[in-house]
Amino acid sequence: MPELPEVETICRGLRALVTGRRITEVKVLQPRLRTRVGRDFASKLQGKAITEIKRRGKYILILLDNDRVWLTHLGMSGKLIWVEQGRPRERHDHIVAKLEGGYELRYHDPRRFGLSLAVPLRELDSLPQMRDLGVEPFDPRFDGHYLFSFARSSRRRIRDLLIDQGIVAGLGNIYSNEILFHAGIRPTTRASRLNRASVGRIAKITPKLLSQAIQWCGTSFSDYRDAEDRYGGFQKHLRVYDRESEKCKACGGMIKRVPIGNRSAFYCPSCQR
Repeated sequence: MPELPEVETICRGLRALVTGRRITEVKVLQPRLRTRVGRDFASKLQGKAITEIKRRGKYILILLDNDRVWLTHLGMSGKLIWVEQGRPRERHDHIVAKLEGGYELRYHDPRRFGLSLAVPLRELDSLPQMRDLGVEPFDPRFDGHYLFSFARSSRRRIRDLLIDQGIVAGLGNIYSNEILFHAGIRPTTRASRLNRASVGRIAKITPKLLSQAIQWCGTSFSDYRDAEDRYGGFQKHLRVYDRESEKCKACGGMIKRVPIGNRSAFYCPSCQR
């Protein structure tokens, strides 16, 4: 699933490409996503100009000049790409928005776990998807004190605490594993067993590592692409994620994998205690 660096990369790309362009036509080719695309979705977007592109957690917010927002979540396999209108369509192109100047925005999602809504801007913060999101990792409020307020009383493993969208908006399994490697903490450690210093170290590393991932345009394993349908490059810089049985780049030890819930966590037994 695309996480904060991937979604931020897409938003930055779209911001430069589509801001100010008018949507001339919208076709919903497959409405059956995670939440069915509304019958009036196309009519709410057609003829409207794109005024701004924002991100909240893992959500892409396309603001329109009629005070509406095209809210998109990419799910497990989605991508939102900017292409020339003449480019052949692919099997899983579910939403196509034509733009002024001969371009299109295409929402492509083989697994159809994504989301696309057109909602009034005034209702955005009250949506179920938005209202319970936690603090952004780049928000000044996100610090060791904030994170420790959740960790000290939590029986969950620290990896699970970090991917809770109600605590840290935008973090997922890839970057929580990488953050914990750099913090020297195993993903299986109970959050309540960590002291203030350890939690503070996690909070300090989090925005730094996410910034590095954004500089490399995110991590591409299979489905993720940026706004121009290009691969990210941070997968070349991962220390533990998806590197089971490979050598640790720091100590030469063997990277281990352990299941936590329905996801795998990765760590170095020597570097992470």
